[in-house]
Amino acid sequence: MALTAPVRIADTVSARQFTGSASLGRAAAAVGVLAALISLAGSWIPSLWGDEAASVLSATRPVGSLLAMLTHVDAVHGAYYLGLHAWTDVFGSSPFSVRLPSAIAIGVCAAAVTWLCGRFGSRRFAILAGVFAAILPRLTYAGEEARAYAFDAAITAVLCVILAELMLRREPRSTRMLWMAYAATLAIGIYAFLYVSLMILAAGVVVLCTPHLRQEWRRWVVSSAAAGAIAAPVFVLAFIERSQIAFLAHRNVVNPDAVLVKMWFGDTPFAVLAWALVAVAVGGFAMDAVRSRRAGVAMGARLEVIALAWLVIPVAILLVASPFVAGYTARYGTFAAPAAAVLMAIGVRRIARMRWLAAVAIAAVLASAAPIWVDQRQPYAKNQSDWNEIAATIHSRAVMGDGIVFDEAVRPSRRPHLALDTNPAAFAAVRDVALETPFAASDTWHGVAFTIPEAARLGRFDGVRRLWVVEYSTGVAADTSGLSDLEALGYHRADRIELHRSVVYLYTR
Repeated sequence: MALTAPVRIADTVSARQFTGSASLGRAAAAVGVLAALISLAGSWIPSLWGDEAASVLSATRPVGSLLAMLTHVDAVHGAYYLGLHAWTDVFGSSPFSVRLPSAIAIGVCAAAVTWLCGRFGSRRFAILAGVFAAILPRLTYAGEEARAYAFDAAITAVLCVILAELMLRREPRSTRMLWMAYAATLAIGIYAFLYVSLMILAAGVVVLCTPHLRQEWRRWVVSSAAAGAIAAPVFVLAFIERSQIAFLAHRNVVNPDAVLVKMWFGDTPFAVLAWALVAVAVGGFAMDAVRSRRAGVAMGARLEVIALAWLVIPVAILLVASPFVAGYTARYGTFAAPAAAVLMAIGVRRIARMRWLAAVAIAAVLASAAPIWVDQRQPYAKNQSDWNEIAATIHSRAVMGDGIVFDEAVRPSRRPHLALDTNPAAFAAVRDVALETPFAASDTWHGVAFTIPEAARLGRFDGVRRLWVVEYSTGVAADTSGLSDLEALGYHRADRIELHRSVVYLYTR
């Protein structure tokens, strides 16, 4: 394992680094393709779940309806929904199709990480960092989910590539275009995910910690302000719709397991290995800083500065602010996850002189990531969702003319009706007798249903001899679907089918 030992980078880009750019580009592209395939493999197996349903139902409604919805809810996801709308118009809305863009985004993320690290070390070191990004549990999860988090990681990775180029160029005249690229990339990132705006502070730390960049602090201020101005609409709409995530304040999501394990690393064995390598990287960097200070020599541009600012500052702000603004769940740290991969690779590079130890560390990381990847691709991996089972049950057992009603007593993201909304073809034989407002006509991302008595008064059950009832199972005996009301309408239970998280009943009269 010929990883290079820790190196000190000059303040300018050497001719050798420019000469190797084509080779580094090919390596980055290859790692990017590998990362996309890792995220894509098996991505169609798990059922979609509530958050993904919000993406699919938003993307598949008419653009006018989508824009109207964004003025009420989910404006912070508007850019992603619009992009997914264009994608589903061409490629459809199957689980494989709607998750494919996220896998591609993780490919871009891993390629950017490879390029970033290649500017501060050997090609082998760069490839190692890219592979770590490709298998990092938080990123493989984001890469098989129809949400914007994979794009957030990719955009911030590109943003950090731009910061690296700023660090490595001493002449201010050569950085003007880079600052424009920084502003544009940051603005795009904010539209993709509001909290990418916290990367402004991370970039500020990079500027202040890089001696020759300090004189460009005004450009950082102007470029950051320009990005904020471009993204102003999303800030305004996010403030107006802030009550949408108020429920997070009632969840105990900020705890050691959520932050140290679940946010980036999936489970404890992988987290222990990852944090050990990060500690080696940080410890080595701290020793280098002490030596440089004692020698009176500036350290120059260092990859660790970017990685630590990227990993620590945005997430730390989210954690500190979470009790006050209800602004954190573990997935919100996805855009900082590539920085963890970078620091892990630096940790391996630090121990590279002991080749056997570096090889063991790499093998352990790969081996501990594999079972997490497999678990992420199980049928019920997405919040225990069993919508595929519901769809398969109705598709195989229902006959043309049957009616169907769904449990509406649970929160919108868990309603079994989403099985129909995300896979209507499987329910072609049945008629939704309780539907009041289809999701495409509502001012939120999901539809609205009548209660059984309300639907009965409207004559919705007339002529329906066989009725399917799909109930979300909470493990507590409760008539959440109004089953007793069906008996008053002359229905009697003919069958009960227990699924993973749901129960399907057949009633006849």
